[in-house]
Amino acid sequence: MLIINADDWGGWESATDAALACFKRGRVTSVTAMMFMADSGRAAALAREAGMDVGLHLNFDTPFTSGACPEDVRRRHGSVCRWLRSGKYAQLIYNPFLSKHFHELYAAQVGEFEQLYGRRPSHVDGHHHMHLCANMLWGKVIQHNGRIRRNFSFRPGQKGFLNRAYRSWVDKHLMRRHRTTDHFFALSEYPHGEGIERIMDLAATTKVELMTHTEKTEEYNWLMSDHFLALTQPLDLRSYAQL
Repeated sequence: MLIINADDWGGWESATDAALACFKRGRVTSVTAMMFMADSGRAAALAREAGMDVGLHLNFDTPFTSGACPEDVRRRHGSVCRWLRSGKYAQLIYNPFLSKHFHELYAAQVGEFEQLYGRRPSHVDGHHHMHLCANMLWGKVIQHNGRIRRNFSFRPGQKGFLNRAYRSWVDKHLMRRHRTTDHFFALSEYPHGEGIERIMDLAATTKVELMTHTEKTEEYNWLMSDHFLALTQPLDLRSYAQL
């Protein structure tokens, strides 16, 4: 199967509107929604009206922009943001002093999702992939057996050995506790379609997620193109809820 997921739903109007247009044309199968952002409420209403499959786009490193965000949540979020943005490798280090903050921020974002959408999210990923930071993984914050995004899939030699070994170790940990795809790619890595046939070939026999940021003009135009439609038509397009 091929899952095409649009990130940043509800983060800001341009992200929401572009993803909705792609969904209505069958070019996106799922979205992940940001909570406590300026467009979160409007996006939820649009998703309910369109019958979209919506997951949670956990946010730990970008300031909340909704005035409706509780002050205690905003304060904890600020502490976590400062930690994760303090250095290149901060996300790889477990911070015991922020352990409770991560649990509370996850619960707050799930709770807000349920308030807006009337149900639990179909799946979970993270803004800038921070759902896979050390505190989230080793703190076992996300519920067992949920659907979750894995690390990027790379060809041998595409990244350094230690990088690929760490990602593989994390993915094996995820697969023991959660449901995830066999492969994960970003559409931004294939701006003009070069090499994307490899993804389509994998999706014919395995479970693949293709991530997109639809408000980016290049990605939006590529998704809406006849070429992209022709490539995906033979495949089993599914939502994350069907994983």
